[in-house]
Amino acid sequence: MRVGVVGAAGRMGRQVCEALAATDDLELVAAVDPAVEGADLHSIVGGAVPSIRVAKGHGALSDARAEVVVDFSRADVAVQTLKWCAANGVHAVVGTTGLSEADLAFAAELFDGAACNAVVAPNFAIGAALLVAFCELAAPVMSGVEIIELHHDQKRDAPSGTALYTAQRIHAAREREGSEPLPSDPTKDLGLEGVRGGVAPGGVRIHAVRLPGLIAHQEVVFGAPGQSLSIRHDSYDRSSFMPGVLLAIRAVPGRPGLTIGLGPLLGL
Repeated sequence: MRVGVVGAAGRMGRQVCEALAATDDLELVAAVDPAVEGADLHSIVGGAVPSIRVAKGHGALSDARAEVVVDFSRADVAVQTLKWCAANGVHAVVGTTGLSEADLAFAAELFDGAACNAVVAPNFAIGAALLVAFCELAAPVMSGVEIIELHHDQKRDAPSGTALYTAQRIHAAREREGSEPLPSDPTKDLGLEGVRGGVAPGGVRIHAVRLPGLIAHQEVVFGAPGQSLSIRHDSYDRSSFMPGVLLAIRAVPGRPGLTIGLGPLLGL
């Protein structure tokens, strides 16, 4: 398949380009990134990445006859990419974080009955998808839960899309099994504003850490009388996301409409 990458010069975009260049069945044919418009992609990424002139806008994807577009950019750009793909019959794989519930609802409408499909995932690490699945098993039978997500200090959004998605799946699992609502927070005296984290759907609290040296990490801590259960996933290198990205590229033509998360592609 012919693949174009939006956000090609970014940290994740460069990794995607390298991963595509290492495959036999996928061909990198277009790169879009306004920050380096006109540059030679090979000079930016190196390795086996082909010499492609980096373009400013989505039109280059049409010119290159891309069949799938991968977007790792910004949330506002990713929404435009989804609109462009739906309008032009091109499959979309989006890993950009910061997309809102309204953005996802809009994407679902765009691809409902369309000639092309989309996969949007907050995290393409297979281990992270397993973490969410394990959390769905634990959530209905534990009494409380909080999420700690840790990322590099250049990340734009907080909390992470992975943490929000995990909280949503935990809440859905508890509702599905008829679990009691999570207990309200008994803390009355806060020495620092926000010290107890943010509250996601269903009352799941999320704590965001931003530090140099980190990549993407998440720990979900469940509690019950006399015990606790911690489930953690760590990405030490952005290469950890590439098997999931390649899986999504290969799978998206056969997944009608919008697929959210990597789990459905893994049968989770």
